[in-house]
Amino acid sequence: MNDVVLRNASIADGTGCSSFRGHLAIKDGRISEVSLDVGRVPSGTEVVDVDGLTVCPGFIDMHPHSDMAVVQPGDHSAKLAQGVTTELAGQDGLSLAPMRRTGRFRLPLMVESIYGPVDDTNSSWETVGEYLDVVDRGVQANQAYVVPLSNVRCHVMGYDQRPPTPDELQAMRDLVRTGMLEGAVGVSTGLTYPPGSFADKAELIEICTVVAELGGFHDTHQRSYGHRAYEAYEEVVEISEASGCALHLAHAEIDFPENFGRDRDLIRLIDDAGRRGVEISFDILPYDQANTMLAAMLPSWVHAGGPEETLRLLRDPDARRKIAHEMEVIGSDGAYGVPMGWNLFEISSSGSGEQWVGMRVDEAAAAAGRPTAEFYFDLLIADELDTMTLIHMGYEQHVANMMQHAAFTAGSDGNLRGQKPHPRGWGTFPRYLGRYVRESGHLRLEECIAHMTSVPARVLKLRDRGLVAEGYAADLVAFDADTVLDTATYDDPRTAPIGIPHVLVNGVFTVRDGVTSEVRAGHALRRGRDTYHRPA
Repeated sequence: MNDVVLRNASIADGTGCSSFRGHLAIKDGRISEVSLDVGRVPSGTEVVDVDGLTVCPGFIDMHPHSDMAVVQPGDHSAKLAQGVTTELAGQDGLSLAPMRRTGRFRLPLMVESIYGPVDDTNSSWETVGEYLDVVDRGVQANQAYVVPLSNVRCHVMGYDQRPPTPDELQAMRDLVRTGMLEGAVGVSTGLTYPPGSFADKAELIEICTVVAELGGFHDTHQRSYGHRAYEAYEEVVEISEASGCALHLAHAEIDFPENFGRDRDLIRLIDDAGRRGVEISFDILPYDQANTMLAAMLPSWVHAGGPEETLRLLRDPDARRKIAHEMEVIGSDGAYGVPMGWNLFEISSSGSGEQWVGMRVDEAAAAAGRPTAEFYFDLLIADELDTMTLIHMGYEQHVANMMQHAAFTAGSDGNLRGQKPHPRGWGTFPRYLGRYVRESGHLRLEECIAHMTSVPARVLKLRDRGLVAEGYAADLVAFDADTVLDTATYDDPRTAPIGIPHVLVNGVFTVRDGVTSEVRAGHALRRGRDTYHRPA
């Protein structure tokens, strides 16, 4: 007897082919039968009529920031309500493992800006394997993991802005190898975020060579999305060619006025790399605003030595003048090499200045009666660097063009904490289905579903996810193609989408009739155990 049967479904199986009418049976967390005989409904303990709904594989978020949220108490409705059943944690070179629990360099400060206090949990871990053990105790959406390079570099070298010694480089290679043997599927880099941004190309090639040996991939937030953005993309392609490592471009965008229309150049770069044999994919976000830490805009040298040194420099009048000149006149590497347009940066979260949330930095400075750079420095000091920002820097036309590429996957890049987080944490996947499929017609429905399911499953090398097929894990979404839509906005970001009544993770309803439960049916998706990586 099957556990659950979904009858009268319009099945989009994740291949991109046309939908077909049929029934789905689920037993022991797996799809036990896909029946095209609409007159014969398989028997099941529970039969749910999904007439009028499209049933497809669960969506895979290739760029989340849920690493802490999934191991804390409470529901994960931000993602489950969108139909997300798997996430790729460890993004931008900044995450929760490996890390030291004590000492000066226990982990990069920016990790806590993204995820909140690391000790604010009932669980404890230091290694990648220990973190994945916590995930395996039960989470609401499955979690794959990439080893974050800033954590690795901080673990070995602290915040030193220099090349590693041979022994330090080997220690970093060993940490990445260990993390992958414990279950990670690759490595991530955030090449504008210290201390990972201090790694040069030679160091990255050495790291990626280890990843390639284990069949993983390099998931990178490269050095710039503004000035010299194209050259930044060329660098990571060169790293892949030299190391033999597959490449995934995180939030693959090319922004700011100087780059308008250069998405075509990026597409050519991706295609040329593919023809030369680079295994390449990317994720994009269906929004024209970015979201990150406001302190990340500082020149990278300001972060050398750690957060205490950064705060000391921000209090020093001579250093402030030097930093302001670099940011406003030259262009900080932390701000993508573009002279700081303070009007582009909206304060989205501040522990010390809630009255400034929702204002652009220049507006807040004017309201405070302060020169803009001076206000910015004082805000970072008051928040101990924990200030978040929305960045108005992108172009929807670029997004629409990039999503039509065969290597496109979907990512939310959703930071789920703070007073005014980006709405993409709550709206990315239904936004694709509602706005870019139904309303604008940029993608066919089945094509869009494939980019959110089977295409990322291939990047992650998942053995049994991303398709509606017998024997596959029953990660499934049932949605109304005529009504599905995001409702989260910049003014009201924490609102659930409409048109997604049912979501199952490993055969268990996590959303039923539009109501999200706190059941924890997900687990870690580990290299080797859950993937088709070759043995080490």
